[in-house]
Amino acid sequence: MEVILIKDIENLGYANDIVNVKPGYANNYLIPQGYAKAATAAAKKVLAENLRQRAHKDAKILADAQALAETIANLPLTLAVKAEEGKLFGTVTATDLAEALAAKGITIDRKVIAVDAIKTVGEYEAVAKLHRDVKATIKFTVTAAE
Repeated sequence: MEVILIKDIENLGYANDIVNVKPGYANNYLIPQGYAKAATAAAKKVLAENLRQRAHKDAKILADAQALAETIANLPLTLAVKAEEGKLFGTVTATDLAEALAAKGITIDRKVIAVDAIKTVGEYEAVAKLHRDVKATIKFTVTAAE
């Protein structure tokens, strides 16, 4: 039986995929739980139209993410933190990086920034996942505050 997945199902497929499953699995689990719907001719046409329209939106979102990644890669970023003899009082975290980027006019959620806890003065890199296919490298310097 063909069904259109509404949500991502592990080991089966992703949302908007048309997959073949056994009728019992579809009728007793996937459809009642809201994970899938029957792949009728009308449902397939609606899905094709929705995917076509979404492709334009996804292309714009991807282009925006790539442009933002290029901007971040070329951005000089310095964080002045309280330190003594090269060791920081506390750590530099993703929140600190997000705030420093916001001060430069770039808004990024702290949750998409992956950075190790930094406890010394120096030059570092962090990775921001801006899109499923786009990751930006944030190069920054941690200095001692005067």
